[in-house]
Amino acid sequence: MIDTVVIATDGSESVERAVTVALDLAYQFDAEVHTLYVVDAGEVESSPETLREELHAALESQGETALESVRERADRDVVTAVREGNPAAEIREYARDHDADVVATGTRGRHGENRFLIGSVAERVVRSCPTPVMTVRQLDPNEA
Repeated sequence: MIDTVVIATDGSESVERAVTVALDLAYQFDAEVHTLYVVDAGEVESSPETLREELHAALESQGETALESVRERADRDVVTAVREGNPAAEIREYARDHDADVVATGTRGRHGENRFLIGSVAERVVRSCPTPVMTVRQLDPNEA
């Protein structure tokens, strides 16, 4: 039985199909839906010091927009959260803290294929999360 679905989103187009599949799964099991956005602290810390505050604010704003997008698409109430830190670790901890039955995520995020080739957040979540992780690949428009 699936009672709680956590959707990890970064607001990118490539996560849209994962959101659709996860919301459908939640609908099928009448599960509670949580959606999570993580401000990547490493990304903020590695930026020039003069831009960190502005980048942090922009990432938080992007996160709120991403969460609102999931909320608007859902047929039920959605618990939303913005966390800051290492994305894979924060997703894992959130799933554990909320006794999630499944975590849903896309396979590519804001950084696209290059990020995927060097080790994506999705891969690290799959490797480290004790909760089952459903990764959903964004289809090529020619495949859809």
